[in-house]
This record gives sequence, structure tokens and C-alpha cells, in this order.
Amino acid sequence: MIAARLHKYHDPLAVEQIAEPQITAPHDVIVRVGGAGLCRTDLHVQEGQWADKSGVQLPYVLGHENAGWVHEIGSAVTNVAVGDTVIVHPLVTCGLCRACRAGDDVHCENSEFPGISVDGGFAELLKTNARSVVKLDPTLHPQDIAALADAGLTAYHAIKKAASVLYPGSRAVVIGAGGLGHIGIQCLKAMTPAEIIVIDPSEHARALAAESGADVTVAADGTQADTILEMTDGKGAEAIIDFVGERGAIQDGVAMLREAGSYYVIGYGENINVPTIDIISREINFIGNLVGSYNDLSELMTLTAQGKVTLHTSAYPLEAVNDAMADLDQGRLQGRGILVADAA
Repeated sequence: MIAARLHKYHDPLAVEQIAEPQITAPHDVIVRVGGAGLCRTDLHVQEGQWADKSGVQLPYVLGHENAGWVHEIGSAVTNVAVGDTVIVHPLVTCGLCRACRAGDDVHCENSEFPGISVDGGFAELLKTNARSVVKLDPTLHPQDIAALADAGLTAYHAIKKAASVLYPGSRAVVIGAGGLGHIGIQCLKAMTPAEIIVIDPSEHARALAAESGADVTVAADGTQADTILEMTDGKGAEAIIDFVGERGAIQDGVAMLREAGSYYVIGYGENINVPTIDIISREINFIGNLVGSYNDLSELMTLTAQGKVTLHTSAYPLEAVNDAMADLDQGRLQGRGILVADAA
């Protein structure tokens, strides 16, 4: 099959022929990939940022946002059949550890992470397991919803946490209205009564934010923190939802946070540098967000089926993976980039 593999950190991906994945366990599922989303994490993987954490051996196939059709199943698989349309949860989990039994499968003690720690979906076929596939209505095309498998799931996971502290009259400030941000805005609109304020330097991104449900958009021009404080009578927002996590976003976000407010960290690239006395005296919270559970993904697909969450995407053939990654890296990509193998 055709796949895009990373052979050396900082080098472009190589599009080449490799062996097809094989069923080796009763609960294995092989998916014919109909769409594979591009994520900034793919850039971080290419840069070597995940090398020590994942322990992966090069070369391997990137791609952790995947949807497609069931191609082959193991002998014990009963929840899907060959030909079913599915979206793939990013993790392959065991179902037996304490985290899995608590429904917190994102913290499975025995998980694999296709596209991070093992071969992913920048290919014609992807190996996962029965616990990771969410069966979809066959009218949904994998190319249109693939990025919800991680970008959408991560955004939903964060918003689901934030919903508990957002009440009528509260404000949520979203930093970044790009590939994850525009999904998060829609989730906020569907799940909370809060006023949604979105900050982004791009006029096009702010327009997308308004289309996605933002009540107010603010240009990131260096005065955004002052603008938010002015809008909130100097008090700041109850929730900051940061989809950027770099280029000064964290410093601005902390400055815009209300006393006892909560800062939801999704984007990353810089360190949080806040004096501990400020955390204590202001009683502010920093909440990390890693992907989301299987149930989170299933719930997100319900919102999608209801028309409350839609994706803005740009499709690229798999052979153009390096062009797509360059567009993402240079900020030329609006919404989410989706790689499509010719066979799809």
C-alpha cells in the first residue's frame, strides 16, 4: 500500500510502498482510510518533539485523525462489520486497566497511539481495534469528518470540562480560531450559555469564528488583553480556552483570566511561567487536555449528526503530504487539512 513515513526527524515525509497491516489478534480492525487529518502535532512529531515521549522507532507512518470504512476484522469483533463507515478514536486501548474500566480510556495503561507511537493513517490502510471504532451513518463521508477524531475530540473534551464553570452571564475567551478553535467555538455554542469571545490575528479566522458561533471577535494586535479586561469591567473571563499555547498566548491568557478562573490548555509550544503565589492568591486553575474518551467522541458525533458541529476542511492527495504540512506550518491552511489516498 501507499503510505507517508517519517525516516528522519526534520526531514520531509517519504511517500512510498509498504506492506499492508495484518490481523494478528481477535479484536483487531483494519480500516480503509477515507480521510486523515493534519494536525500541528504532526509537525511536532516531524521536529522530534515526541521522540522521547513516544519511544517510536523510525521509520513509521504519521496520522492520528482518521476515518474510513472497515476493511477487515478479527475473529472476536462484533460491533462493526466489513464495509461499515467508522471514525477512529486516536488510541488503541486495552479495556482491562483501571482507567479503561472507569471510562477514562485516554489514560489507558496499555495503550498504543497510531500516528504517534505506532503506524498511523497517512496510508491506505490503518490497523486499530474494536474498542476504537465508532460506527457512523453511511451518509457521512470520512473525508468530511476525519479531523473530528482528534482535533474535534480534543476541543470537545476541553469544552465539556469548561461547561461546568460556565453559567448564564459568564464569558469564555477562545484563543485561536483555526483548525481546533472553530470546532471548540461550535461546542461552546451547543453546550454552554456563556458569551463567546474569540481572539485571533487573522481576519479570515475571525470571520470563521463568527460563522461558528462567536458572539464577539477581537484582533490579536498586542492590545487584546486590555480589550478583554475593558469588556469585562477589569475582572477578566471565567474561562480561557487556549488553542495556541505559544507566541505569547499564555501570557495574554493569564492576564485575561478572572479571579478563581480556569485556564484550559490545548495548544502547546511554550511553558506556563506563573509565580505560584499568583496561582494561590488568585486561586486560578490550569487544566490540561489530552484527546478525549471514546464516549466523548461518540457524543461529538451526535452533535455532528445534529448539524451543531461542522468542519471547514481543505483536501490534499496523500502524495502532496509535504505541501499540506508546509501550508499548515506557514499558516496558509484555513480550517483542517485532510489527506486522501487515491483509493479512497
